[in-house]
Order: sequence, then C-alpha cells, then structure tokens
Amino acid sequence: MLTKLGQKFTDTFTKYMPSAYVFALLLTLLSGFLALIFTSTKPITILEGWYDGFWKLLSFGMQIVLIVITAYSIAQAPPIKRGIDWLSKRITTPFQVYLTVMVFGILISLISFGMVVVTSILARELAIRIKGVHYPFLIACVYFSINAWVCGLSSSIPLLLNTENNFLVESNILSDTISTSYSLGSTLNLLMIILFLVVAPFIIWLLIPKSAEGKELNDLIVEKTDSEATIKSEALSYKLPYKALSDALNNAGWLQITVALLGLVYIVYHFATKGFDLNFNIMIFIFIVVGLFLHITPMRYSIAMKRASSNISGILFQYPFYAGIMGIMMASGLGVKISEVLASVATPNSYAFISYLTGGIVNFAIPSAGGEFAVIGPSIITMVQNLGVDMTSIEINTMVARASMSVAYGESLSNLLQPFFLLLVFPVMGKGIKIQARDIVGYLFIPFVLFFILQALMVTYIPL
Repeated sequence: MLTKLGQKFTDTFTKYMPSAYVFALLLTLLSGFLALIFTSTKPITILEGWYDGFWKLLSFGMQIVLIVITAYSIAQAPPIKRGIDWLSKRITTPFQVYLTVMVFGILISLISFGMVVVTSILARELAIRIKGVHYPFLIACVYFSINAWVCGLSSSIPLLLNTENNFLVESNILSDTISTSYSLGSTLNLLMIILFLVVAPFIIWLLIPKSAEGKELNDLIVEKTDSEATIKSEALSYKLPYKALSDALNNAGWLQITVALLGLVYIVYHFATKGFDLNFNIMIFIFIVVGLFLHITPMRYSIAMKRASSNISGILFQYPFYAGIMGIMMASGLGVKISEVLASVATPNSYAFISYLTGGIVNFAIPSAGGEFAVIGPSIITMVQNLGVDMTSIEINTMVARASMSVAYGESLSNLLQPFFLLLVFPVMGKGIKIQARDIVGYLFIPFVLFFILQALMVTYIPL
C-alpha cells in the first residue's frame, strides 16, 4: 500500500513540480510579493535587498563547489575504486544497496552534510554494478540520508550558539555562549540520531518500488562520460614523444607528495590546537590533501579535478538566486515577522513545536540553516526568554537550546521538499543522465510526513 501511495505522490510531483531553478524563480517572486503585502518596506528597498543578497552566499557557494569536486576527485582514485569493487562484491541485491546507502549516508552526514557527495559517489558506483536498482529512488535515499547532518558535528545552529562573540551575544540577545552539551549532547538529539539510524531505513524499506524497469542507471544514461578511459591512461596521452622537462614536472610524484605532506602537517596541527573543529574550510583542505596523495602526480590530479568539475553548473548559478531570496527576507523584515507571528502564540508546552514549524516554513525561502537562524533566531530566543522569565539561567539555556535545535530539525526536514540541496547530489548522481528534482521529491513526501509527525512529538514531549 505504501509503495503504491509513494508512486502516486511521485507521479504527482513529476507532473507539477518544476526544476530547482524555476522553483528558485517562483520563490523569488513569492518572497517579494509577501514582503510588499505584509511589511511596510518600499519596493525599491526590497529590490536592493534582493540585489545585495545575491552576493552574500558567494563564499558559501564556492565552498560547496569545492566540496563536490574535491570529494569526487578522491572517488576517482584507484584505491577508492578498488574499495568500492570490494564492497560491491558483497552487496548483491537492490535492497542491500538502498540499506547500505542509507546507513552509510546517515553515519557520514553526522560528520558534515558536505559528506553527502561521498554517499552519492558510493551510490552511483553501486548502481552501475548491481542490477535492478531503481536509480531515482536511490537518489531519494541519498538525499534522505543527508538529513542526519543536523544532529551531527557540523550542525551550524548549535555551533553558532557555542561560538565566542557570535552575533547573538554581540547584540545582547544572549548574555553568553551556550555549550553544545545543551544541544548536540542533549537527550533529544541523541534520540533523534537513533530515529535516523533505525526508523529512516525502515521507512525506505517500506517504500521500495516493486519494479525498476526503465529506471536503472543504464536505462537513463543519455551521454557517455570520460570515465571509461582511466586517469592514468589519459595522463600518459599528454606526454610528448620525446623526453621533456615539462613532462617530467607534470608527472613528478615527488612534487605533489611533498606538498601533500605539508598539508598533512597542517591538518594534524589544526586538530591538535583546536580540537575537533570541523568546518567547511578544513574539510575541503582535507579532501584536497587526500586527493594529492591518492593521485600521486600533478597531471593525474588535474585530470581528476577536470572530470569532477564537469557538472556543477546548477550550483554556480542557482546559489545567488537563493541568496537573493534571503536578502529579500532580511531587508524587508519578512522573516522576522513570520517568526514573531508564530512566537506570539507560543506557550511553555508549545514553544519547541512552534520553533520546529518556523524552521520548516522559513527554510523554503532561506535554505541555509545559518542564514535562516540569522533572520529568525533573535525572535525565537526572545520568545523563550519571555516564557522563562522566572526560571534559572540553566533552565533558560536548556530551553533556548531546545528551541534552536527544533528550528534546525524543521529546517533540515523541509529540505526533503525543497530541492536546493539536491544541487549537492546531482553533479555526481546526475552525470550523463537527464534527471530533475521532480523525479526525486515524490519519493520523499511520505518520509517527510512520517518524520514530521515523529519529530514534532519528540521536540514537544521528550523531557528537558
């Protein structure tokens, strides 16, 4: 029954949901219209906010691009391919593929949501090797698994709360930082991790399509990629027919390994002096250094990076549009207004659910946890402080952490219906095939509904 229902939703989304880019354009117009209607902001101010916002995620967008291409270049290295070959010999059925990808994706996303690129690479390679894998459904599994990041080490909102001199402290909304023991180390968050590891794979098992006819990766490929020729053979093809210093340098393993060793020294120093401080920059640097080691020579690494960079256009030109939407929300005060309206009906029993709902709603316009919290975080925290006026500082910190994590859970879950972060998955899993967000999101609607119910109950009723 659930499989049939899931297919029905998939057919509906396929029929009515536009591409991720069109989705961004529609949200741009909707955000501007709502800002005009529900705020007193002048039209030119909204336009200025939109324009200014365009450039606010350029650094973040470049980080995403580098995460994709550096991780993908690692996956093309011979040792990684041998590891995937070893794994594929022990996985023989589509169900094992779906389960492996889900569990692996959840676990690795607890390190960082950028690791979804690694999950995507594993999923694609398994789809090539195992017959009968429904490829759009497999992409949905990968995208579902990324949601666990919000409970993990790179969850941006709890890390922000624990950052010295963050904007909430500087603006006197918080008197001091809030330790991650209140948020990531809370009973609620630990149980949320169990929810992902136990319930999410079970839901996927219930929704596995009965047939993969016409939906296997080989059925969907419309253009051959250059992965058929090995990186080593392509590197050799660039050599001149005679000895040349340029060829010697291009293929000098000692040169690249020396630089890689210097990078390794810094990585060890970073974690030795800063603890387990994992962020986008150090992750990208680690991926680069690992790639240097695995590909050995400058020529091979250059070829791997070229191949990895061939399908990132969606990230490059869509990120500015979502940043522009964020600019509209901030310049007009629409994001704050939405959170204030919801906060006005909050009670000590409902504040966490209100925060959860707010995070999910605003995420459609600001699909970035950090960017969203910059807009709605002050209202959410003020709401909690007003509710806890007679409580101790420890109790208030606990409630603030609960509300903030609830925003994060809601923001993350609504990504199942918001195609923005599919831009992380498609450069790898969409390579050489024609596929759009509408082909994937339908499989995620039932998981979204079930997780919404379960998470709403958890943030509301699990004791502090």
